[in-house]
Amino acid sequence: MTNIPTANKELGQHYLHEKSILGRIAHACGPLEGQTVLEIGPGPGALTEALLMGGATVVAVEKDERFIPLLSELSAKYQNRLTVQHADALKVDFSTLIPSGSTLAGNLPYNVGTEIVFNAIQNNRTHFSKMVFLLQKEVIQRICATSNTPEWGRLGVWCDLLTNRQRLFDVAPGAFNPPPKVTSSVVELIPRPTPQYEFDASQLKQLLHQIFTQRRKMLRKSLKGLVTEEDMLGINIQPTQRPAELSTEQLCHLSKFIRN
Repeated sequence: MTNIPTANKELGQHYLHEKSILGRIAHACGPLEGQTVLEIGPGPGALTEALLMGGATVVAVEKDERFIPLLSELSAKYQNRLTVQHADALKVDFSTLIPSGSTLAGNLPYNVGTEIVFNAIQNNRTHFSKMVFLLQKEVIQRICATSNTPEWGRLGVWCDLLTNRQRLFDVAPGAFNPPPKVTSSVVELIPRPTPQYEFDASQLKQLLHQIFTQRRKMLRKSLKGLVTEEDMLGINIQPTQRPAELSTEQLCHLSKFIRN
């Protein structure tokens, strides 16, 4: 067996080795028999093997070429049910790699995990039946946040708008090598067939960026010159409110007044 490469801090690598946790994540992706799973950032293949043991066919996207020989050995061990794509997950169109209705999973690199989640739900949501991710607990809290909480922001709005969200369980630092400095969590995202509310993507992106980068300011200040106070009042939003007070539905309605 090829030796496992040392974790690269610059790539946000932390190897999950606790078998009970690996089993729970694989179970969250199931039923696996006959299922195709696209795994992002398999690293040395611990989660990959748990998925293969459950009967899944796995397509793994790995940026770090040091893991390719190790993953190739794993593929041979499981009748070549593992296909490895040496690529950057941020630059790949996931829908070209696996059939529609597959599951998307991964112990995501901490340095780019949020961006991977954004890309998956905005660009490839309808291609997957389920998404299961392991990330920092802080990020999962933002994914699952609701309005009127400190964690509510752009990530939560998009995830709420496009998916059904459920935080499954926490993972202690000791389950990794090297141990991260923070607790991690696992989240399940079930893509919605259609978004909860009507919206224009470019208008909503602009609105969320405008107000959540100034989240302490009242809307009348952060949206000055973009949305009039009359428009806000017309949809029962007070100009004195702050971004975190608005629901996903209110934000979608408000975004329609943004003019690009």
